[in-house]
Amino acid sequence: MNTAILCGLIILVVLVVLLVAGVPIAAAIAVSSICAILPIMPLDIAVLTGAQRIFSGISVFNLLAIPFFILAGNIMNKGGIAARLINLAKLITGRIPGALAHTNVLANMLFGAISGSGTAAASAMGSIIGPIEKDEGYDPNFSAAANIATAPTGLLIPPSNVMITFSLVSGGTSVAALFMAGYIPGILWGLACMVVIYILAKKNGYRSTAAYEFKAGVKVVIQAIPCLLLIVIVIGGIIGGAFTATEGSVVAVVYSLILSLFFYKSIKPKDLPQIFIDSAEMTGIIIFLIGASGIMSWVMAFTNIPEAVSAGLLSISDNKFVILFMVNVILLVVGTFMDMTPACLIFTPIFLPVCSALGMDTIHFGIMMIFNLCIGTITPPVGTTLFVGVKVGGVTIESVFKQLLVYFAAIFIVLMLITYVAPLSLWLPSLMGYT
Repeated sequence: MNTAILCGLIILVVLVVLLVAGVPIAAAIAVSSICAILPIMPLDIAVLTGAQRIFSGISVFNLLAIPFFILAGNIMNKGGIAARLINLAKLITGRIPGALAHTNVLANMLFGAISGSGTAAASAMGSIIGPIEKDEGYDPNFSAAANIATAPTGLLIPPSNVMITFSLVSGGTSVAALFMAGYIPGILWGLACMVVIYILAKKNGYRSTAAYEFKAGVKVVIQAIPCLLLIVIVIGGIIGGAFTATEGSVVAVVYSLILSLFFYKSIKPKDLPQIFIDSAEMTGIIIFLIGASGIMSWVMAFTNIPEAVSAGLLSISDNKFVILFMVNVILLVVGTFMDMTPACLIFTPIFLPVCSALGMDTIHFGIMMIFNLCIGTITPPVGTTLFVGVKVGGVTIESVFKQLLVYFAAIFIVLMLITYVAPLSLWLPSLMGYT
């Protein structure tokens, strides 16, 4: 049997067995990778090289951005930002059919972009807007579905930790370029869901009766401006060259601390130790995943697994559209049972060479992959955002999943557009001179 095929099968089988057995993902990745290299390398050398790969995989300056963005997100999550963004979104949506659900979408896009977490967005927005929608006669399943379907938009709209991870594993793709490339796909995701909401809300007669007076509207805008300035300062500074993505993450922490401690006064100094602990725990999980994936990347490169996969796909068809569709289907399936970060770390080295051989830009591929994996966060059995949205919405997965199907159809259409219409991902980066 071909060495690449044998090693690839060993990785797949051992990884699945370990995950089913409940072994942590990072450990499963490391063990399956070491097992795969054993047919061609002694155990002691494989283990020693694996340890070196873990160290070299995390000894990357750009990775410092991840813990700081996580910390900034946690500070903003607990800093009273959600209510102010919801008020701004309500002001924008007005009295259109399903106005509160549209408010949820816009608030998810804004809050997700600030916090960098779809799960945090689903939790914060669902718990605040859900009861208001219920009071106005909205079906709880309708409300929960709208919240769940749009929570991942903040993972595409920067800053986004998974984009930083992709930058690393893809060989140093510009983080700023990826940040710029995520805006249009993220906004299109939200708009597609808003079309669905409008149709369903009009059919069910959901119409908001509340309206802001001019003075109240001005007050809402003024209160929301400091929150929105975080995006302007951090992303604007990175794109403008004032600082790197890593330095921008530190700016985000400092700004969010000042905003929450002194401006809104929604966080007290005694709350900070727990915020730091939570951020450190999440950082440790992600960094260990990245380090373990370094072993897998080395094994794949050493055994030529990406080349074997590429040859296999190209043997099925040489049509670019067919191959990209197959890659999308595989990633959609993978996303249903694997979290975004490990999926990105594992499958980027496999599919990037295939798509590059078809003339696909690395930035374009990155956005396509991240978009795919975002969908996985709202699908069972491992959809963390789905579970959080169901919990805060007070509904069951069975009942809300029926409502989600129409959103999945709309999101899939956007995915196909992102896949086959490259300018949707590359226009903004090219406008800023990144491509």
